[in-house]
Amino acid sequence: MSTAKNKITKETTLFEILKYPKSKKILAKHNLPCLNCPIAAFEMKNLKINQICEMYNINLKELLKELNS
Repeated sequence: MSTAKNKITKETTLFEILKYPKSKKILAKHNLPCLNCPIAAFEMKNLKINQICEMYNINLKELLKELNS
């Protein structure tokens, strides 16, 4: 598990999450469309994971659990 200092939360941006080596695979598993979206590439520093999950009906709690394990 990540240390509390580096824990991914609902307020973490997609840009920050993608710095973790295994995150892209986990996000793809949850069908996050932003990974291949050209518009998202410009907005990653502002897109928070909770906003993305809400937009695409992704279970935030499960996603955070996997990202932090």
